[in-house]
Amino acid sequence: MNLYFFGDSISFGQGISVDLTWVNKMAQQLHQKYGRDKTTVINTSINGNTTRMALERMPYDIQSHDVDVLLVGFGMNDCNYWVTDKGVPRVSPNAFRANLEEIIDRAFHFGVKKVVLRTNHPSPRTDYMINTDITYGESNRFYNEIIREVAKNDSRIVFVDIEQVFDNYIKEHHVGLEELTLPDGVHLSLLGHDVYFTCMYPVIAEIVEEEQ
Repeated sequence: MNLYFFGDSISFGQGISVDLTWVNKMAQQLHQKYGRDKTTVINTSINGNTTRMALERMPYDIQSHDVDVLLVGFGMNDCNYWVTDKGVPRVSPNAFRANLEEIIDRAFHFGVKKVVLRTNHPSPRTDYMINTDITYGESNRFYNEIIREVAKNDSRIVFVDIEQVFDNYIKEHHVGLEELTLPDGVHLSLLGHDVYFTCMYPVIAEIVEEEQ
């Protein structure tokens, strides 16, 4: 079974040793349980990618390969506001929704059996982004709502609400959101990677069991 991660730096694991990222931990665990000959894990995630950029590379990275399970994770770049964009997000909310829907439709059209879509973890950043009256944390949560809407409107999707998982983890373990991210308030700390892995692994393992 071929499992492909299709995302940005959160799936790539920016700022963390490669063997400690949640995606690599998942690959190691799947190989231990099912064998390397039964599960192949490919990570096509690229730092800084938006859904617009993802669609441009989807023909080679996904469509030209034999993908059984596609794990989609975008939004933390789409929701950002760059100085050069003069007060508009890198990808507008409407375009973000449409891009996600097209990624998912293309995946199924090219033979993917399961698409796993997740929200992103919350960000502790409370500073206003340049030329806006919105913080990065607020924008990220707004784009997570769009991801929920896309999942709700498509019964084919396996949905995981990472944002809710992080909110619950913070309450239950009495930790600050800053402990789950690196100093930039965006990328995952080692603990953040552990939370992702603990949440995502059972979902993927169940899919692998079903498709065996």
